[in-house]
Amino acid sequence: MRPLPEADPGMPDIRSPLRYLWWNARRQSRALLTGIAFATLWWLVQALVPAVLGKGVDAVRAQDTRALLTWSAILLGLGLVQAVTGIMRHRFAVFNWLSAAYRTVQLTARHAARLGATLPKRLSTGEVVSVGNSDIAHIGGSMDILLRGTGAIVAIVTVTVILLSTSLPLGLLVLFGVPLMALAVGPLLKPLHRRQKRHRDLTGDLSTRSADIVAGLRVLRGIGGEQVFAGRYREESQRVRHAGVGVAKVESLLEGAQIVLPGLLIALVTGLGASFAIADEITPGQLVSFYTYAVFLIGPMRTITETADRLTKGHVAARRVVRILAIEPEMTGGTDEAVGGVLRDSYSGVTVLPGRLTALAAGTPEDATVIADRLGRYSAGDVTFGPADLATLPIDEVRARILVADNGARLFTGRLRDELDVRGTASAEQIQQALYAACAEDIVEALPDGLDAQVAEAGREFSGGQQQRLRLARALLADPEVLILVEPTSAVDAHSEARIAERLAKARAGKTTLVCTTSPLVLDRTDQVIYVRDGRVHAEGTHRDLLDTSPAYAATVTRGED
Repeated sequence: MRPLPEADPGMPDIRSPLRYLWWNARRQSRALLTGIAFATLWWLVQALVPAVLGKGVDAVRAQDTRALLTWSAILLGLGLVQAVTGIMRHRFAVFNWLSAAYRTVQLTARHAARLGATLPKRLSTGEVVSVGNSDIAHIGGSMDILLRGTGAIVAIVTVTVILLSTSLPLGLLVLFGVPLMALAVGPLLKPLHRRQKRHRDLTGDLSTRSADIVAGLRVLRGIGGEQVFAGRYREESQRVRHAGVGVAKVESLLEGAQIVLPGLLIALVTGLGASFAIADEITPGQLVSFYTYAVFLIGPMRTITETADRLTKGHVAARRVVRILAIEPEMTGGTDEAVGGVLRDSYSGVTVLPGRLTALAAGTPEDATVIADRLGRYSAGDVTFGPADLATLPIDEVRARILVADNGARLFTGRLRDELDVRGTASAEQIQQALYAACAEDIVEALPDGLDAQVAEAGREFSGGQQQRLRLARALLADPEVLILVEPTSAVDAHSEARIAERLAKARAGKTTLVCTTSPLVLDRTDQVIYVRDGRVHAEGTHRDLLDTSPAYAATVTRGED
């Protein structure tokens, strides 16, 4: 088997869900066509078995030993071919399923990384989770079913030709009976897909709520809201359960119809064929063949129904994937070259000088966050970086040179050492220096495996203050040209905050750093403080100078009234 996933998934066609599925099929056309060939041969061999079996019965009736041995040998050969083609069909079916599914995973993961902060603003957590949980499987299934679906159609056509050439009335009965069965089952597919869509949507909403509850569990417990949100989660969970039962009801009707309707056809074919055999219009062997064909056709018919179901699900899933892939990042870049230098936000007047530790204190915390986002090119604004407009620089270069580290950043699952040293280039001494500057040595020392300890999802084994210190260490290890820290000490105690402020100044000595904070302990250890009020610079100077000259600044940092 070829290795999966592909090194480069390519650029998808996202003009419509059907075009995306067709693009997927073309990307794996060789494996798809080979699998269809094996599946078609597999079905054809099975379609020939009833005819050979009938010939053998007629040979027994005629007491023709030689003919019986011949048809027995042919039947054995068909069995061997069926076994080989069945194995190869299954192998290619799995390969095509995995290819389409993994390709979709690669595309969505790559695009999610490209979107960055845009993704959670445009889509809920639950919708993204639904794509990973079910949609990629449905897209893979739409490729997988093409093999058996195509072969089933060929098998039905082959059987119809054999039956018509043997007995026109029986052939016509099967010819018209099979499509009628498909039409009878068809009306159940629409309500099934409608209920499946509602179930997926409710599941996505429930996933979003559960993620919100887990993320804010400590806060909910602190304000006594845990039971309220648990009750809401329970109610939504029951709605998901009822929706799932609704899906199961239609599925059970569909399964029952797929058994009852072919059973009626078998009864009709057998009864009519028996009357023809009694009248010597067909041989007993042909009667056995007709009965066996009627039973055999249940398989291809169920496969065709399954094909319609899976292709519809694949189309719905592709629509959701295309919706994600069609989202464009809020911020894009140009092709100019960055020289570096002074970072300036023209709207607010905030100027970050190279090689200095600057603090940004805002009367309203949201103002500091908005300015940090503009300076890091996470939102639009008239920002210059040296002589260049930040909007004209390649976005990848902006991300590499300007790092905005806020408290919305997450710790990911994996080894702690790898989580801190995201570039994989830091030495053991550099990691220790970053941990020291962030006052996070005690966190690592308390872990049984130290830096080799495994971090749980979102770092939930760490407290809020510990997560904040580890995130600060990670930002320091990244060592960007410009580091913008948003409230880096808001969740730590005063003693740790004082040590972090002192060590941060030394760790970033001679490097461009902006700290958005109103903590006097941090402000007192910076080279310059910029005080922002109503989104614009109101005063500049050292912390102590501003305490004396700006009553509004003093009120902000001392939590007083101005």
